[in-house]
Amino acid sequence: MSDTRILIRNGHVIDTEPEPVALPNTDVLIEDGRIIAVGADLPADGATVIDATDKIVLPGFVDTHRHVWQSALRGAAIDVDLGAYLGILAQYGPKFSPQDVHTATLAGALECLDSGITTQLDYSHISYSPEHADAAIDALGAAGLRAVYGYGTPVTGGGSLDDVRRIRSERLADDNALVTMAYAPLGPSFTPVEVVKREWQIADELDLGVTFHVSATPVNTQPIFALREAGLLREKILYVHGNTLGDDELKLIADSGASASAAPGAEAMLGNNSPVAGRLRRLGVTTGLGVDAVTSAPGDMFSLMRAALLASQLVDEPRMTCADVLKMATLDGAAALGLADRTGSLRPGKQADVIMLRLDDINTLTAERDPIAAVVTAAHPHNVDTVLVAGEVVKINGRLVHTGLGRVARELRETALKVAGH
Repeated sequence: MSDTRILIRNGHVIDTEPEPVALPNTDVLIEDGRIIAVGADLPADGATVIDATDKIVLPGFVDTHRHVWQSALRGAAIDVDLGAYLGILAQYGPKFSPQDVHTATLAGALECLDSGITTQLDYSHISYSPEHADAAIDALGAAGLRAVYGYGTPVTGGGSLDDVRRIRSERLADDNALVTMAYAPLGPSFTPVEVVKREWQIADELDLGVTFHVSATPVNTQPIFALREAGLLREKILYVHGNTLGDDELKLIADSGASASAAPGAEAMLGNNSPVAGRLRRLGVTTGLGVDAVTSAPGDMFSLMRAALLASQLVDEPRMTCADVLKMATLDGAAALGLADRTGSLRPGKQADVIMLRLDDINTLTAERDPIAAVVTAAHPHNVDTVLVAGEVVKINGRLVHTGLGRVARELRETALKVAGH
């Protein structure tokens, strides 16, 4: 369904800017893909009305770090450590054809939308060839979500700086489009600083943000200090993880104006040291949440928010509230991706990335007394009734509107069997 004017009527609205707040019996008016008003009894003239009675209405979730192609490897790295996980990627990744990448990325992106994730950074370290990269970009576009395509280097080698230039100039030149681009190299934890300098030069040349995994490794035991000494600290960087870094290095990230992505589910499952989200927030780093890898963790934001909330109760850090965690999943995530001007809250003028959760399901009954707590502690993907991306309805009455879902499911199963050698 696509309408130039949509009125979401009489919902339990949660806005997240500047901080999460619940607004009962509130409307959201959308026109030409943008939010134009939030309030009570807004005029319905010329609008398609969506009844939000007994529903929570809030900004779509923002997943700041996911390897979307791994939807074909779900559950492949359970009860293993990070080293074994990387070995699994090295074993199966080279078996993915461009068509397999398209199928797995499309399925993973649709999974995001189905669970209320409307914005997603795809750290696509499956760029074995230009055709692989094109397949991932095509799939993100076909899914209909807001995405940042992160051109990544496979763990077994691949990709090229020339292809980064090609994609930027020929495929993803428009930074205002629904699918935009970032550069996702291995970074200072896994490559020498001389290599990092060349990669940063490419990012500067192409005006791209940079994102990479960061931790203390034999290559660089203090990678953020190494960046500082090389003059490479800057704002347009999204650091992923950082669990093994000291507070002094995390403070450097904050002082540089950069941001971070914490993946509490995957970090816990793969043994990435103690939780980092609370430390990042305490030290002033804008921090979003990321699924990271469905090989090892759940693929929905509800599970992530609960993991972050519970982890914060168990470490020697200020305990996060439900409002803190919900903001990480929405506005802070958008800010971490450099997209806070267009998504992450219901502020008029922003693009209408909006989700609606049912309050009459058995697990959400009576939750209207505290909608923010309900979203973080009680809701799950089954409760996601309606999803809009830039005003386009992509899920309604609990069902995705994307055509060919059965075909995508069949092809994903075929890809999973093929790469597993069956």
